[in-house]
Amino acid sequence: MGDPSATAFVTGGSGFLGGRLTERLVRDGWVVRALARSDAAAAKVAARGAEPVRGDLDDSAALRAGARGCAVAFHAAALAASWGPRRAFVRANVDGTRNVLAACADAGVARFVHVGTEAALMDGAPLVNVDERAPLRPGSSAYYPATKARAELAVLDASRPGFATVVVRPRLIWGPGDTTVLPGIVAAIRDGRFAWIGSGRQLTSTTHVDNAVHGLVLAAARGAPAAAYFVSDGEQLRFRDFITDLLATQGVTPPERSVPAWLARPAAAACETAWRALRREEEPPLTRLAVWLMSLEATVDISRARRELDYAPVRTVTDGLAELHALRAAAPTIA
Repeated sequence: MGDPSATAFVTGGSGFLGGRLTERLVRDGWVVRALARSDAAAAKVAARGAEPVRGDLDDSAALRAGARGCAVAFHAAALAASWGPRRAFVRANVDGTRNVLAACADAGVARFVHVGTEAALMDGAPLVNVDERAPLRPGSSAYYPATKARAELAVLDASRPGFATVVVRPRLIWGPGDTTVLPGIVAAIRDGRFAWIGSGRQLTSTTHVDNAVHGLVLAAARGAPAAAYFVSDGEQLRFRDFITDLLATQGVTPPERSVPAWLARPAAAACETAWRALRREEEPPLTRLAVWLMSLEATVDISRARRELDYAPVRTVTDGLAELHALRAAAPTIA
């Protein structure tokens, strides 16, 4: 097993961010155990150099087994979506987080690092250069922000001597291996479902996956107990410009078509109400969260991470985009 002080437990290790984190930890000499809820997930984490621990966020025995003997746990698993039944979000994001917290505390883990999100502050208003003093929104009208806020509150409340909990909040994670943002937009464009909401000229912060991982690793080493830290690429960009540049790495040009934000907001609320009344499982054409993400400024202040973690981005936006262009040139399809 190696030195237990260099052993980490990772949830979400077969995913985009958790997978990249696992690779970084292994490269840095850590022994890594990663929760895997399927054979396919187990194969992915094993390929990244981690020991698979079969189970899911409801399996307390598996969680304790994975955490036993580990110095640090990283909780990256979550249900990240703009639509779905409330119970699914609560089960994954709230109950799942509480289960991982309890298992890690019981197993004697010293430090617990939780992957948060700026979305936990969202309830229909722009986020303008927000820092960690901005309030979480557990009562948000969108399930993902509400449940991620509740999860973060549980994490911060669990911190105590011998079990330090820390939250890292990346904003708009992107980069190689992305399974959600870029593939989802490309699919929407190819299916004729994509339109800008508003002008798309609002500012946004972004976080290359390597910068998010760097923040998580620093938080494990230096984060203050019961503290949250925003991390980003250290730049503020026009949302439309960034998404257009990101799509260009896949040879895709977005349409000019747009929907006014003043029209999209009530339309999204009406769609969600109708879909729930009809108990339709497929995602409606518009959701509140999608409208917020597409039309509202979301910029974060990373001063606290710079000051307390000695955080600085390890990847620039320019370098990250160049890498994606190079990957497409080598293999011109999205995985």
